[in-house]
Amino acid sequence: MDFLLQRTFDEELTVPEFFELSARSVSCMHLYGVDWNKTFRALDGSRCVCWFSSADMESLRTALRSGDTDIRVLWPSVVHDAPGRSQAEIDTANVAVERSFDEPVPFEDIQAIEEAGAHCLEMRNVVFMRTFFSTDRKRMVCLYNAPDVESVREAQREAGVPFDTAWGFQSLDASDLPAGFLD
Repeated sequence: MDFLLQRTFDEELTVPEFFELSARSVSCMHLYGVDWNKTFRALDGSRCVCWFSSADMESLRTALRSGDTDIRVLWPSVVHDAPGRSQAEIDTANVAVERSFDEPVPFEDIQAIEEAGAHCLEMRNVVFMRTFFSTDRKRMVCLYNAPDVESVREAQREAGVPFDTAWGFQSLDASDLPAGFLD
């Protein structure tokens, strides 16, 4: 299963600080069969979304708690990639859009709104890449490739697609780990 952990920080979290914070949980992740796939770290260091795979949520919770990680916004998700996009193209995503809903929403409803407003994305050179949709259907994080964050915000507003926030990010994965991190 796929899981997302959304976190915010009172002070900017630099990349080295992020890895230092993560080091507390990494050894337990292997113990509990948890895989860290990627982290989408806001360019200003104020937030991040971490993507994990695990057989179950409790294993992930246990591994993250071992490092005193704030897990208040941890949720199971289904991953939807843009049709016809290669992994290399998806990896060019640089803007995240967070959505939340008071009531469960069918994925198809949000997808239909976005498809109806596709011209809004095209006009601003915004390309949809991937969506993480919560299994309770009340949360969503969508990734886009765009010239800037404001282009994504404008396209979302014009298309009438609801969103909470949009922010530029740097994608971090195992290839970004400092030497000796996993030793």
